[in-house]
Amino acid sequence: MTRWLEEQARVRERRGLVRSPSVRRANHRMIDLASNDYLGLATDNRLAEAAREAIGKWGTGATSSRLVAGTTELHMELEHELAGLTGMDAALVFSSGYLANLGVTTALGGPGTLIVADEQCHASLIDGFRLSRSEVRNFRHNSVQDAADKLTARTQPRALIAVESIYSVGGDAAPLTELLELAEEHDAMLLVDEAHSLGVSGSGSQAGHGAIAGTRLAGHPNVIVTATLSKALGSQGGAVLGSLLLREHLVNRARSFVFDTALTPPAAAAALAGIGVIRAEPWRAVAVHHNAAALTSQLQPSRLQAVQGRPGIAVDHPIGAVQSMPMASADAAIAACKAAHEAGVLVGCFRPPSVPDGVSRLRLTARATLTPTDIEQACATLRSILERTP
Repeated sequence: MTRWLEEQARVRERRGLVRSPSVRRANHRMIDLASNDYLGLATDNRLAEAAREAIGKWGTGATSSRLVAGTTELHMELEHELAGLTGMDAALVFSSGYLANLGVTTALGGPGTLIVADEQCHASLIDGFRLSRSEVRNFRHNSVQDAADKLTARTQPRALIAVESIYSVGGDAAPLTELLELAEEHDAMLLVDEAHSLGVSGSGSQAGHGAIAGTRLAGHPNVIVTATLSKALGSQGGAVLGSLLLREHLVNRARSFVFDTALTPPAAAAALAGIGVIRAEPWRAVAVHHNAAALTSQLQPSRLQAVQGRPGIAVDHPIGAVQSMPMASADAAIAACKAAHEAGVLVGCFRPPSVPDGVSRLRLTARATLTPTDIEQACATLRSILERTP
């Protein structure tokens, strides 16, 4: 095994795929275009105070699984508020978004379930598909017709369509209305991962409530939503939202819920406070879109990728916070990311196998708390780096 590990290390080095954690230092000022803290809540004092109060009342840990002694009043309140925010009937909280996706896909899957999944679904969904023992058929990214063809040919009694409302790498949106119609036609469930949409999508009074809220999908019996509490909500954890019947099924069948220690009370309290901020301050979601548009505008005519997937065309009105810059190679992406970091700008570096299309890229994430000066400085830095990067 040791020789195999050594060989794997050489392969990663040869392919430019060596990864290591990017360590943040306290009180070290960087312009953050890399994190998923879209609303700037991870350092919000209101969330920190809610977490401190929860520690004083419940302690630092959940102490056990939800079904033994790990469920507190905080967990129940959080589930109620999540359902209300998104317009779904019920919610079940998990200790991470990854485990939420594993839990729902394995609990609904099996030999009698066909999973029809967008080819760009997140790794947490893919792992859930594999563990579910279901037959999986991937459809071309955002192709409703290809998904329909896969469903028409099915022989299984049950079917699950899996997509992301906003995709984590390309930043484009799924055609949710058409996919719901497809689910209704084929008596299938539509699973929508809102990881990069909750807190960011929505308009008017529902700004930040997510892509599902206020649409025909909200509360629909054929719709399941998964979400993370660790991105826009500024905390930790995940959730599955759907019907009361689905929640009851997951409580009994989702192994990543039944056998996992519950979400810690401080994290639950911080997420609850984050929901309150989203409701009270819709300007934060609006600011994300404004700043995403500013990034796009100031990086033209760079290689910012359009949501349609056409390299070299910039997005005039980004759908969400995520924007993608294709690079010529993994080495070029690494070099550009390192240069940006040294200049005080954090950007994401995505290389195979993290990118579903095999194209290495820099990923930029807009945040509500970026100032005009932050954006100007970051874009000037990135333009300079891209001019000398192949």
